[in-house]
Amino acid sequence: MTAPSTQGEGRLFVVATPIGNLEDITLRALRVLASVDRVLAEDTRRTRTLLAHHAIGAPLRAFHAYSSAHAVTAIVDELDRGARLALVTDAGTPVVSDPGANLIAAARERGIPVEVVPGASAPLTALVGAGFLASRFRFVGFLPRSGKRRRELIATLARDGDAIVLFEAPTRLRGTLLELGEALGERPIAVCRELTKLHEEVARGTGAELAERFATARGEITLVIAPTFVEPPEPPDEGELVERARALLEEGLGAKEAADALAEASGTSRREAYRVVLAAREER
Repeated sequence: MTAPSTQGEGRLFVVATPIGNLEDITLRALRVLASVDRVLAEDTRRTRTLLAHHAIGAPLRAFHAYSSAHAVTAIVDELDRGARLALVTDAGTPVVSDPGANLIAAARERGIPVEVVPGASAPLTALVGAGFLASRFRFVGFLPRSGKRRRELIATLARDGDAIVLFEAPTRLRGTLLELGEALGERPIAVCRELTKLHEEVARGTGAELAERFATARGEITLVIAPTFVEPPEPPDEGELVERARALLEEGLGAKEAADALAEASGTSRREAYRVVLAAREER
């Protein structure tokens, strides 16, 4: 049993860890992992590699999707007695398609502080790397493996105009791409494979095109479906336009050049942009 920490009240830290590259971890996360009484890990072998890479010797205990309700209660009791514990997953942020929500809920119900230490996230990394213009996105996680629920969910996703992020196992990738291709038609998809690792790959195309390319695949895979609807940005107000104009003038642009750049960036008319630039120049 872990001895109660001398650093204060019991606390559960939910710590994001790298999704591939072991250097993608925050200074705060390293400090927390080095200071806790124990680290609760989905896979102790993978977490031990991470801790060893950063010369952290914190004790490890397995905590995963198959951990019992009794195990959760025992951990919360330990926290209640003053232990400081960190919860990590194999890679990325705990609870996002990974176990841990039941432990966090139980700790909060007992009045134990829960502190989230943010960091790497495969869905966000893939969304950015895919290069689709998306003002909103929907995270799905893993699709059901087969049956009516899978077909219904894919049909629902095909009707959704937002960007969609989901996970898939390499052995099922080709079949999923074919099904998505049938439902989505020419709507682009990005296959993001081995993100942040040595053999990182991002490939874009239709479901049919990508299914041919990835007849076989290896590694961790995140899929991003391009949006069909992008919400237009709200037009900037007068104050924001003046600030942008002032910044352009400070870069050394002339009034006409600044007005052209401001009009293109903000969507306002060139006449209005020129008026704002002249106003900003007078204020300097």
